[in-house]
Amino acid sequence: MVVRIRLARFGKKHAPFYNIVVAHARTARNSLPLEVLGTYDPIPKPPRPGDTHGRPWKDIKLDISRARYWIGVGAQPSDTAWRLLSMVGILEPKYRIGKIQGEVIKANSAAKSMIPELKPTGETAKET
Repeated sequence: MVVRIRLARFGKKHAPFYNIVVAHARTARNSLPLEVLGTYDPIPKPPRPGDTHGRPWKDIKLDISRARYWIGVGAQPSDTAWRLLSMVGILEPKYRIGKIQGEVIKANSAAKSMIPELKPTGETAKET
């Protein structure tokens, strides 16, 4: 049976709060999960004291060793969970933004596009 890493919503109206959970793929959103890996609060918090950039931040708490375990045994993260796991550094980003013309590139093709293509060496230049 397929196991997924996904978000389970908690909290009040207009104040979402999510648990990052491991659950079977065909269970309901708020049913009992196999394991709770962490939490995610999407509401931006005010900048921390001493932050030189003064940016708001979102709280992500995650048990990294357990998340790596579940990824290692084949759990499939949802798109949102993939984004959160890539922010923490467990997975590669699924999509990377191309610098040329603002195009979106899938991560698989992004690695290939960074490697320069080699020209065939079958033809040799004749010296005269």
